[in-house]
Amino acid sequence: MRTTVFLGSESGLTKYELKRHYKRLLPDVYVPKPWTPSLRDRTVAAWLWSRRRGVVAGVAASALQGANWVDVTTPIELVWDNSHPPPGLIVRNETLASDEITKVAGIPVTTLARTAFDLARHLERDEAVARLDALKRATAFKEANVLRLARRYPGARGLKSLRAALPLVDGGAASPRETWLRLVLIDAGLPRPTTQIPVVEGRGKLVRVLDMGWEDFMVGAEYDGDQHRTSRRQYAKDVQIKRTLARLGWNVTFVIKEDRGADIVKSARDALISRGWKP
Repeated sequence: MRTTVFLGSESGLTKYELKRHYKRLLPDVYVPKPWTPSLRDRTVAAWLWSRRRGVVAGVAASALQGANWVDVTTPIELVWDNSHPPPGLIVRNETLASDEITKVAGIPVTTLARTAFDLARHLERDEAVARLDALKRATAFKEANVLRLARRYPGARGLKSLRAALPLVDGGAASPRETWLRLVLIDAGLPRPTTQIPVVEGRGKLVRVLDMGWEDFMVGAEYDGDQHRTSRRQYAKDVQIKRTLARLGWNVTFVIKEDRGADIVKSARDALISRGWKP
């Protein structure tokens, strides 16, 4: 039995064999039963559905290039000429120059610069920045190369969105929620925080790498995930670290999912003002 994503029309299998032993992902594209397709499986399926003529783009391209936090159910984007894609696919008929296409594991994919160019243009600002943060963290793509594409395509859709999102990108974000927190602070008019700040004590012993903050003022902001709720050991460690940070003079706002943006901003603003920042 086949163990990869394949085109039924190229398999030599009968319709009965395909129906009995394989699961259809897209028209004429199959995987074995039982099978839970991965994001990569779905990406390969989309490319095969295009009869190997499409180029993987957008969020799916960023995942192939190493970006994290891409859900398996994320729509697969292709640059190709087809106005009636099946559910689960997004197809855009856009111009792609030869130097905007590369290959990952044998699949045509937009280059890093073109992937970032498309993410910044086609997504809402906050999601675009989160996706770009993840791509930057994985690849350290160059913003200058993205802006070069903007100059190449001066009439492209979404350039205003691109110019709003690109300056906000920071590869130091270690999760989409950290991106969200950073944008909450920036949008409120606070100074742009630095990400991934190491805090040491004594002879260089690392206490914590803060998600973000303002080192000159010794003010930080941390997004606490759910791990401290499910692990008593992690919870105890976090409490000890918070005490050490306070002893070293750091004023850190610890944020959880339930916190309101206004409360987060007030806490960080009050901490900065108490340390001498003047709005």
